[in-house]
Amino acid sequence: MPSVEASGENLTCDVLVVGAGPTGMTAAALLAARGLDGIVLERRLSTSEAPKAISLDDEALRSYQQAGIADDVLSIIVPGTGTRYYDADNRAVFQARAAVPYRQGYPFKNPFAQPDLERVLREALDRHPLVRLKFGYTVETLVQDANSATVQAQSGDGALSVTAQYVLGADGGRSAIRSILGIGMAGRSHSEVWLVTDMLNDPHTERYGMHHGMPQRPHVIVPGMHGRCRYEFLLHPGEGEAGEDPPYELIRDLVAPYRQLAPSEVERAVNYQFHSVNANAYRSGRAFLLGDAAHMMAPFAGQGLNSGLRDGANLAWKIAQVVDGTAPESILDSYESERSPHALATIRLSELLGRIVMTTSKRVAAYRDAAVARALATDQGRHFFEEMRYRPRAHYRDGLVASLGAEELVGISIGQPRVFETSSHRSLLLDDAVGNGWVLFGVGVDAADWDLVDSVSQLFLAGTFHIPLDDTMPQGLDGPEILLDLDGGLYREFEQYRGRFVLLRPDRFVAAAWVPEDTASVLDVCSDWVDVPVTVS
Repeated sequence: MPSVEASGENLTCDVLVVGAGPTGMTAAALLAARGLDGIVLERRLSTSEAPKAISLDDEALRSYQQAGIADDVLSIIVPGTGTRYYDADNRAVFQARAAVPYRQGYPFKNPFAQPDLERVLREALDRHPLVRLKFGYTVETLVQDANSATVQAQSGDGALSVTAQYVLGADGGRSAIRSILGIGMAGRSHSEVWLVTDMLNDPHTERYGMHHGMPQRPHVIVPGMHGRCRYEFLLHPGEGEAGEDPPYELIRDLVAPYRQLAPSEVERAVNYQFHSVNANAYRSGRAFLLGDAAHMMAPFAGQGLNSGLRDGANLAWKIAQVVDGTAPESILDSYESERSPHALATIRLSELLGRIVMTTSKRVAAYRDAAVARALATDQGRHFFEEMRYRPRAHYRDGLVASLGAEELVGISIGQPRVFETSSHRSLLLDDAVGNGWVLFGVGVDAADWDLVDSVSQLFLAGTFHIPLDDTMPQGLDGPEILLDLDGGLYREFEQYRGRFVLLRPDRFVAAAWVPEDTASVLDVCSDWVDVPVTVS
């Protein structure tokens, strides 16, 4: 739908995003990169100056690559090296890092300041001709019909009406969109109160977060850029209530083991209770919930914001294909079935880490430390902890996946190794080599097998790429481009698909993986996902 402004403040667009936090602006950037006209409404008068979220992971940075703004975001992060855990005696026990460094093409876990990210995202959206940012608007109503959704909002300058094909509610934990839709949330709020404070001129220079499991005072430290540092301390009863501004004297005393503090060096401080909740539905008609509007979690897994960015990465390409007519609206049902289970698993991990790592029980802490020490003495246990294998992996079993008896091969993401693209003779990250659409890989298949999958590539308008294994250079291929391994990364990602074709979704999850003779079965399952005419040879 082209951007059309009617008389006064009656606007139309393809997608209306409510909420100009990182989740909302990232979703708008992903949609705009796929050619959709968007409006972003925000009740605040500008982007936030509160340094709330503090960690971006490699998957998030890969999403910014798809949006075309990865370099902008890289300018405000510290390339992180994971999280270091300390025991009850404040001794370093292990450091959790990426199982495969740089697997997604970016550093694994990266400190940043949310005001910096919001500034970078706003500047990127301001530059984009398909996005309009409108600050100072409070949403009052949302009305839907068979073809569109209309939001009425109010600002100090008057009323605004926006009609869009779809509405994304990325407006935080107190989401107006979720409230209007009447969607509840399941879970609980935690009774513990944490003092969360951001410091300036801090002496910490570590590129990793630090989780101190001292039962007398569990706390977290995450250094950032230019002397910024986040401290989080569990408060004892009587030291403060949620929502209160903690006194400077308490903050000074808590950070005293690490630094001297002047009042002017406290950038932000708040007493906070964490929430572990998941929305009962992520969609109602033409409206969707993303980020904190859909789920909230304790910060101990560092996945609150990153889960919201995964929401946008999952949903944006689906909406884009529905709007441009290449996919039926029914594919949008897969958003909740794919994202909600993973968000819930991440919520539960965050709770578990809070109970175990941040316990105030000396008995539990002693049991924890002994169990971790025993595990680290084994190869399996060391890999479990140091490679963060306890973190739930997104593995879609319902939605836009065709398992065909190969459940472990589909519904999972493919990493982004650096490859050599033979037609251009360039070394590229995988996504830059194959583009942002559907992709069909042939992994160690025979050249003649490609004739069997013409119908699949036509159906999905998919780019086609041949991946030879065993350090060979194929001859006689007519059609697919050839990608060559440079450092073992391409082999690592695709070895398990040897002899199969792999259909990769635009969000880099495997939709199907099959041996050539099963192509007809793949078409039977996947043909409902697209609206592109197909000619079967």
